[in-house]
Amino acid sequence: MTILKMSQCYAPTLKEDPAGADIASHRLLLRAGMIRQMGSGTYTFLPLGMRVLNKVEKIVREEMNATGAQEILMPILQPAELWHESGRWNDYGPELMRLKDRHEREICLGPTHEELITSLVRSELRSYKELPVTLWQMQVKFRDEVRPRFGLFRTREFIMKDAYSFNADEASLDETYKDMEVAYARVCERLGMDYRLVDADSGQIGGSETVEFMALADAGESDLVHCTCGYAADAEAAEVGVVMAPSEVRDLEKISTPGVHTIEELANFLDIPENATVKALSGTGDDGKVYAFFIPGDHELNDIKAERVVPGWRMLTDEEMIAAGLHKGSMGPVGLPEGVICVCDSSLKDYHGWAVGANDDGFHFLGAEPGRDFTPDAWADLVMAKPGDLCPRCQKPLSGSRGIEVSQVFKLGTKYSKVMNATYMAEDGTEKPFVMGCYGIGVTRSMAAVVEQRNDENGMFWPVSIAPAEVCVLPLVKGDDLVEPLAAKLAEELEAAGIEVVFDDRKERAGVKFADADLIGWPYQLIIGKRGAKNGLVEFKDRSTNEKVEIPVEDAVNHIVTVIAEAKKALEARTSSIDQLLA
Repeated sequence: MTILKMSQCYAPTLKEDPAGADIASHRLLLRAGMIRQMGSGTYTFLPLGMRVLNKVEKIVREEMNATGAQEILMPILQPAELWHESGRWNDYGPELMRLKDRHEREICLGPTHEELITSLVRSELRSYKELPVTLWQMQVKFRDEVRPRFGLFRTREFIMKDAYSFNADEASLDETYKDMEVAYARVCERLGMDYRLVDADSGQIGGSETVEFMALADAGESDLVHCTCGYAADAEAAEVGVVMAPSEVRDLEKISTPGVHTIEELANFLDIPENATVKALSGTGDDGKVYAFFIPGDHELNDIKAERVVPGWRMLTDEEMIAAGLHKGSMGPVGLPEGVICVCDSSLKDYHGWAVGANDDGFHFLGAEPGRDFTPDAWADLVMAKPGDLCPRCQKPLSGSRGIEVSQVFKLGTKYSKVMNATYMAEDGTEKPFVMGCYGIGVTRSMAAVVEQRNDENGMFWPVSIAPAEVCVLPLVKGDDLVEPLAAKLAEELEAAGIEVVFDDRKERAGVKFADADLIGWPYQLIIGKRGAKNGLVEFKDRSTNEKVEIPVEDAVNHIVTVIAEAKKALEARTSSIDQLLA
């Protein structure tokens, strides 16, 4: 361990916010001289940023090794043949960076490595006696994002830790999956994150079960719902307990609603709440049929759930609606055109007296009753959860927040092993496909997520676990025979005591040093001024609270050593709550 001198450190800080940096982590990491944007969605990590990144990687590596998983490193370049085997070459979409080599062979830059790892083990792991095995790597990944944004959160090139387990059966996979959940929770705790484990959709990875680890932050791209009982889910994946306004069976009544086309307009026209109305949407899918979806008026259609009901789901254009005989803004389940399939949200099954379109421009029905006035072709869970819906576990109202996905665990089952013929010899002598799991941590994302949670108007404040250094020694006078020698002496004593020290020995004004120290976010600052030094005093600042205390010079080192030890102990103690969190 050596003292980092600011005069020798390449850390070009910026006074002004960079153009296009819309969220705190992007803005502050650029201003603090930790990263530089090199192109759309690509970044260079500068020395201070690398110090943080290396510490994040170290924590991830320690927790992965503690599970017994084994580290490997796979190629970034992946042959198209493997992706054709799994069926994902076309399914993955335009985010897959495809290219050809000089021999016209198709390859891709790996966004993930399910195909490659399955290909690796299928000719190597042969017996149940060798299972379970978990292999992992930390590596740059590539995704051709259509619109990279939000700094390190949505980039075209990023660092991810991905692990893959090979198990003999579901029971074994359950054990590995739980081990990974614990390891991932420990990573979040050691990073000092405020986070939630949320039920999620498996997306392009696939599989039967998945949980995301979400860092709570206003800048998050995901909407979350959660309950005091411990339930939490991505709004797209959550089970929805819709709260509708009170209803009763009544006669069907057709009313004139001139100029009424939206749910808001209908609710205002009828002087009723939006959750007393029923919203209609039309679309089609791979089968070419026309579907009419009916959902609670105060909710939004969940496209992921719609895709499950109608593969290839997309909304109809205005022209397609006209061709199908549907009336935009006045569509309803009573009297739908022939051939249009009626699918209603499950939450409406016991709801009476629907206020809904009448399939006639400028008219709506009041009192539309399922089973009497129309018969749905299907009932399905179609809507996005939102705050105020009822928790599926305890029936209390759900709260809402935004989150940043920092890691995710998946139960893949035999999704890849079956199609890629990756089997092992079972104890009974038969060939069986591996039961697989995969587990990813966004390393660069995690770094940015910490900043989103730990910043103020002056800059960042890192937890001691991943700070570029633990304490910054700030002499306010340069070249004298009192302040600078005392600061250098204290820095050396702190370094000898095992503390990571940065020494701001630059020929800069005190205001510049203070501003940079707050911006960069050293957890603690030891400030040595001329007046204090003459009186045998130095100033100690806790960056997370901005509180300052004067302490005698002779007590400074012990004070800082104690404070840092207690901060590290507090971070480690957070992991004791993991069992309760995962219960």
